[in-house]
Amino acid sequence: MCFRSPVQMLRCKKIWDAEVTESVHREKTHFLPLDSIRGIAAISVVIHHVILMKTFLAAFPQNAWVDWSFFRSGWLLVDLFFVLSGIVMSLSYVSPDFGHFSLREFMVRRLARVYPLHIVMLLVMLMFRLARIGLVLAGVVAIAPAAFEVNNAYSFFLNVFLLHSLGFVDYLNWNAPSWSISVEFYTYLVFGLVMLLAQWFGSRRYFYACAALLVAGSWLAIVLVVGKNTLELQWDFGLLRCIMGFFLGVLTAKVAPLLPRSINPAVQGGLQLGALIVSVVLVSMVEAHPAISLFVPLAFAAFLGTLIAFPQAVLVPRILVVSPLVWLGRRSYSVYMVHAVVVLFAEYFVRAVGQRPVALLESLCGGLAATLNLVVILIAVLILSNFTYLYVELPGGRLLRNVFRKTPDFAASSAAPSVRPLN
Repeated sequence: MCFRSPVQMLRCKKIWDAEVTESVHREKTHFLPLDSIRGIAAISVVIHHVILMKTFLAAFPQNAWVDWSFFRSGWLLVDLFFVLSGIVMSLSYVSPDFGHFSLREFMVRRLARVYPLHIVMLLVMLMFRLARIGLVLAGVVAIAPAAFEVNNAYSFFLNVFLLHSLGFVDYLNWNAPSWSISVEFYTYLVFGLVMLLAQWFGSRRYFYACAALLVAGSWLAIVLVVGKNTLELQWDFGLLRCIMGFFLGVLTAKVAPLLPRSINPAVQGGLQLGALIVSVVLVSMVEAHPAISLFVPLAFAAFLGTLIAFPQAVLVPRILVVSPLVWLGRRSYSVYMVHAVVVLFAEYFVRAVGQRPVALLESLCGGLAATLNLVVILIAVLILSNFTYLYVELPGGRLLRNVFRKTPDFAASSAAPSVRPLN
């Protein structure tokens, strides 16, 4: 049964089939408000990309009605994903699996979670490019501006191995949002290696000490070594950005349960709402003051930490477990990964429609054309993401896990010797 109370850390087997575990990596608990936050962040990223797309800015005389500073700086919501991942991985593996953590099994599970949809969307982008080339050669369509010339064989090869945002190329390519999947996958590897190191020493203290060093070291490297005054890093040192946010989430998962829960639920709700408001305000200020972005992950961590620490608060957790947000949270990864394809088709559609319908809509109400375009794109993204969630994410994850389970050393890796933690 999937409960809807924010009080409980919830076991949702049907929701997270991709997370069903074997041997020592047991079925993990999930806190629904965190999943819903991920869904809201994914939709915000979609809005960010649509309202700033050059094709749409050129086609529509007035911007969409939600052309707000928060959404224009929505690229920072990717850092919310990173912090969330660190929290979830810490809650799922550090306490329950410490002493018998298997790096191989952990990485198989992470690969099964992210790779099926990544490779499917990469192939979709490849088919689209080949189809466009064929139509141009056949004279059916004119040659469009070379917006995707970086989608070449070399960058495709890097995408196959999730290497496309580790500095091998100096541009985004193919399914551009997947840059964060590239850096996050290898951050998982860093997480696993730190877990093994802490197990070798027999204490979680080493794990959290390493996590703190990684957060501080990554932040200092971005500011002092790379010389950036903003977190807007992708193919260029995006790995540092991910490591910082991810291990900040790890530390949040450690600190949040230590906060006193004897506080009045109304006060708890006030703290949560305050942390949420601070996060929104800081993101909204980044457009005018880019350096603020260097501190936004801290605000995200504070907000998410209050959700973990105060599950009985009277407002925010109860809103985040309503059915539509839970539904969206389950499909958040699909929403994030499929929206670039939907936007791409929308760009071609807007070019084909021309200016007359746009002018008609604008005559009715300023910004109506851009807003209607955004709404149609969001609906298409939700429909497609539901399909990919059901028919790519879940079965693809099961398939990959089954493939690796049948390899001779998988069972052996699952039965790694237990190391009893000292503290």
